[in-house]
Amino acid sequence: MKKVASGLIVAILILMVAACSSSGSGGSSENGSGGDQVVLTVFSSMEQEQEQAALQSVIDAFEEEHPNISVDLNTPSGGGYEDLMRVKMAANDMPDLFDTHGWAQLRYGEYVADLSDMEWVERLDPALEPILKDEDGKVYAYPLNQAKDGMTYNATLLEELGIEPPTTFSEFLEALEAVKEKTNGDVTPLWFPGGNPHSLAQFKDVMATPLLITHPDHDYSESLLDGSFDWTNYTYLPEVLLEMKEKGLLNEDVLTAMQPSAVELMAQKKIAFSFIGGSFGPEVSELNPEVKVGTLPALPIHEGDSPSWIGGERYTFAVSEQTPHLEEAKLFIEFLAQPENAKTIAEGTSLTAGLIDVDAENYYSEYYDVFSDVEVQPYFDRVFLPSGMWDVMGTTSAELLSGTLTPEQVSAEMEKEYLRLREQ
Repeated sequence: MKKVASGLIVAILILMVAACSSSGSGGSSENGSGGDQVVLTVFSSMEQEQEQAALQSVIDAFEEEHPNISVDLNTPSGGGYEDLMRVKMAANDMPDLFDTHGWAQLRYGEYVADLSDMEWVERLDPALEPILKDEDGKVYAYPLNQAKDGMTYNATLLEELGIEPPTTFSEFLEALEAVKEKTNGDVTPLWFPGGNPHSLAQFKDVMATPLLITHPDHDYSESLLDGSFDWTNYTYLPEVLLEMKEKGLLNEDVLTAMQPSAVELMAQKKIAFSFIGGSFGPEVSELNPEVKVGTLPALPIHEGDSPSWIGGERYTFAVSEQTPHLEEAKLFIEFLAQPENAKTIAEGTSLTAGLIDVDAENYYSEYYDVFSDVEVQPYFDRVFLPSGMWDVMGTTSAELLSGTLTPEQVSAEMEKEYLRLREQ
């Protein structure tokens, strides 16, 4: 019944999108009086307010410079971006520009125009070329920034508690216990906005790399790629997530909490660790300048391994292959790629720019300097899992924490969906 209901919902959404399309939901040329005003529809997966503000400031400057072009920015909240884009792909009603969020080639490749003739391509960071450029030279999207993911922590709080930032995952678990003990439970050791299960998927995705890839004795990359992976090797992640909940190391409202609450709680020193990145740190310090948020790479799980940043492009803009406003869309991207504008967005998102000639000051720069020798590993799901597994990681984690699934059942469900989606 769930599959039937899901199918009906998708069908209804497709009909709604198609209806919108017939009235001009894509880019349009209108000004209410028969003029030639161009409206570019732009969709982004940005959810944090400071990030959106940085992008909007550049959009405002673009519209001032090009008064005949308006940019209609859409940022679906609550983790709904992927679902909305799936509906739009099914209805063949793509926005003029849209965020490929790590799937420029594998998911969106057939829907995007080639940007290889644009000037900024010569300035693309080589680290992003395998993700955004294929062997034939097609460039799929423009990178607004690139990520170095791991975990974030309340550096001010840990210093006050006399707790050293952990260097291994086992030390991380010990640090969570120490926070709980030293604050008598008044501070949440590890906080998840689990009202959006994608936040739980983020934890799993970040920690899957040290569990299954980077240690030579625990490198399952080949079996993950060829489909023969033994998913019992994954069970440690749901086991440790459930263990943290049972020990009271997670927020009590882990399954209902939403991300906007995190900024205020971290600023009040009520959270020690999280897996929220991007502009989270600057937003906390803006609310309470006395609090500094630090960041750590993904910590090694196996003895003898090294930490890893988990990265790739964070936000991008691709141009729809079917847009009637290709020239205007490219003009917008050219504006975004101007060094001063690329710097504004990189700094507003507290991440590194995607272009080699843009030196952005970053909230986390001191931490990136400390870990400058740490290698950047690609996002686990983008390399080793078929499209659609991100949702599975999130929903199985939520079901685990609600008591619906055991850790072993989580791994079994992951295996079933992994094999099913590989066949699609």
